[in-house]
Amino acid sequence: MKSNKIIVALDSNNFKKIEKIVRSLKSEVYAFKIGYEFFFNFGIEGYLKIKKICPKIFLDLKLHDIPNTVHQGLKALVKLKPMLTTIHISGGDQMMKSSLIKNRVTKILGVSVLTSLDQSQTKKYYNEEKIELLVKKFVKQAIKQKLDGIVCSPKELIYLRNILPKNFIIVTPGIRINSYKDKNDDQRRVLTPKEAVEKGASLLVIGRPITLSKDPLKTIKKINNSLK
Repeated sequence: MKSNKIIVALDSNNFKKIEKIVRSLKSEVYAFKIGYEFFFNFGIEGYLKIKKICPKIFLDLKLHDIPNTVHQGLKALVKLKPMLTTIHISGGDQMMKSSLIKNRVTKILGVSVLTSLDQSQTKKYYNEEKIELLVKKFVKQAIKQKLDGIVCSPKELIYLRNILPKNFIIVTPGIRINSYKDKNDDQRRVLTPKEAVEKGASLLVIGRPITLSKDPLKTIKKINNSLK
């Protein structure tokens, strides 16, 4: 991986603000993450405008459907040539197999368990109270189906070290910095950037702590310096 490990999430419906952030931070990031809010507001046209400013894009649409639908969707998606994109591991073996489009430059990452879920929610919906066991089970299947990497909370990294192949991409959302305070924060399983990298994260997804800070460029530079 490159020395820059931060993927900045562009979660906003204000295109001018997003464009300003991309121009300001593009030399400090590994990539920019485009997810639902951006894509449903600005579509492919908006995506291409951002890609023209900075070609390093993580198109995070978390596909989850029957295998043929995911396959056909990804055939269209990879034409946009993002660096990374996502599917849900819980979609099953055949869905994961169907995601491996030939002759693609895009890496396919499997989403394990969303960082907004806590033990009560995984017990309710997956019948598994221990999140680390659930994540480990999912990740083993992503490896078996030959995905390029995974997305998981930094909290689970310690339980995955012994099973992850070399050069497997580990993307961790749920990254928070000490100066970030938000009473409405929906992330549950979080660590600081340095803690996550020390536990084995390849790349860190950080959105609001950077984009909503008073000085996003100063904030990301401070984080980058802490990881050197």
